[in-house]
Amino acid sequence: MSTDTQDIVSKLWNLCHVLRDDGITYHQYVTELTYLLFIKMAQETGTDHRIPEAYRWDNIADKDGTELLQHYRRALVDLADEDETDSLIVRTIYEGAATSIRKPKNLRKIVEEIDKIDWFSAREEGLGNLYEGLLEKNAQETKSGAGQYFTPRPLIDSMIRLTKPKPGEIVQDPALGTAGFLTQTHEYVKNQTDDLFDLDADEAEFQKEEAYHGVELVPDTHRLGLMNAMLHDIEATTSIHQGDTLGDVGASLPQADVILTNPPFGSKKGGGTPPRDFTYQTSNKQLNFLQHIYNGLKPGGRAAVVLPDNVLFEDGTGQKVRRDLMHKCDLHTILRLPTGIFYARGLKANVLFFTRGETDHDNTDAVWYYDMRTNSRTYGKTSPLKPEDFEDFEEKFGDDPYGRADRTDEGEEGRFRRYTREEIADRGDDLDITWLRDEESVSVEELREPEVVAEEITELLAEASTEMDALNELISTDAR
Repeated sequence: MSTDTQDIVSKLWNLCHVLRDDGITYHQYVTELTYLLFIKMAQETGTDHRIPEAYRWDNIADKDGTELLQHYRRALVDLADEDETDSLIVRTIYEGAATSIRKPKNLRKIVEEIDKIDWFSAREEGLGNLYEGLLEKNAQETKSGAGQYFTPRPLIDSMIRLTKPKPGEIVQDPALGTAGFLTQTHEYVKNQTDDLFDLDADEAEFQKEEAYHGVELVPDTHRLGLMNAMLHDIEATTSIHQGDTLGDVGASLPQADVILTNPPFGSKKGGGTPPRDFTYQTSNKQLNFLQHIYNGLKPGGRAAVVLPDNVLFEDGTGQKVRRDLMHKCDLHTILRLPTGIFYARGLKANVLFFTRGETDHDNTDAVWYYDMRTNSRTYGKTSPLKPEDFEDFEEKFGDDPYGRADRTDEGEEGRFRRYTREEIADRGDDLDITWLRDEESVSVEELREPEVVAEEITELLAEASTEMDALNELISTDAR
C-alpha cells in the first residue's frame, strides 16, 4: 500500500471518532462508512448512473442539518427498493441498510471529510486498494472483532502465487469474509493478462462476471465483500451469495477449478450437525468446510485452505475426513504457519494444498511439510507478516501448482520434509507432524523489544476486557 493510500485510510479511520460520539461501535463503523463511500466512489468511477439522481453524491453533500439526515435515511431505504433502483448490485449492497447516526452534525462532518480526500490520488492508486486498506485497519482494531473476517494479505498472495489461477477458471471462496481471496486472485489474473487485454471480449467478460464465486454468512460482512469485489472490477452480484455454505447455498455452487479460503473457526453454534448431508456428520465447522472444499473441486482442481491444528489430529470424524481427503485428493503439501499472524491471538494454523484426483482412491502418495512455525521470528501488530517471509517456502514448493516439482527432503535439521502415505497411516492418519524443536535458550540479541511485549500485554488486556463485557451482557440478558 502506497503512502498516499495509507494517509487516506488513516483519515477515513479517524472519522470513527466522530461516529463513536453518536454511539456507533467499531463493529458498525466500516459498514456505516461503506454506505457513504459507495455513493462517493460511484461518482469518482463514473458509475453513478446506477444510483437514482436524488441520491447521488452531490445531491447528498448539498444538504445540511435535519434535512441531510432525513434525506440520507430515505436514500438507504430507496437504494434497496426494486421500484426505486434499477441496479442489482446497488440493491444488494443496501439491502437491509439502516443508519445508526442520530446527530445531523456528525453526518455532515463525515460528508465534509470524505469530500476533502484527495480522490485523484485515490483513483491513481486504485479505489480497491483504498477500501482493502480500510478493511485491514478495521481488522487490526481489537475492539472491532473484524479480524475473524480478514486473512493477512501476504498469506493470501502466497497461496495465489502457488496455486496459479488461470483465466477461464472458476475460483471459489466458500468463507468469503470481505472477499480478499477473490479480489487478489482477480488482480493476479489481470497481472498475467496485461489487465485482461490479452483476452478476447468473451473471455474478459467471463473473468469479470462469472469466474468468481463465494458465500458469506454474516449480512454486513457480505456487504463489505460485495463492495470490495466491485471496486476491484468484479461484477459478481449473482455469484457472491449471502447464506450458509454448509447449507443449500453452498450445495448450489458450481464445481471449482480453484478453491482458496480461510474457513471460520469453532463449532456450529448450539451444537448439532449442519443442514447439509455431508458424508461425515459433525458439528466441527472446519471439518465440514473441508468436506465441502474437496468434494467441490473438479477433477484436477486445486485448493489451498487455512485450517487450525485440530483438523490435523482430531480423532473420530476428523480421522475419517482426513482419510477421505487423502483418498480423493493428492494432499501434497502442508505449511505449518507461525503464531501471531492472525488477529485472533495464539491461533495455530496451517495451509493445506491439495489437488482433486481423477478417481476417488489412493491419490496421496506422500505429504511434504514446511515448518514456518518453529524457531520463527516474533509476529504481531508491530511486526506483521511480510511477503518475504514466504520466499523460502515458495522456492521449495516449486513452480508446479499441483505440487509435482522436484523437491529435496532437508532432514531433521531442515524445515522441509517428506512423509509417505504409509508413514502417515502408521500414525493413524494423524497429520500433526513436527520434527523441529524450539530452542530452549534465547540470546540477549533475540529478546523481543520491550515495546513489542508491552503492546502484546495491552492487546491481551483489551481482549480480556471485551470478553468480560460480553460475559456481563450475557449475564444481564439471562437475568432479564
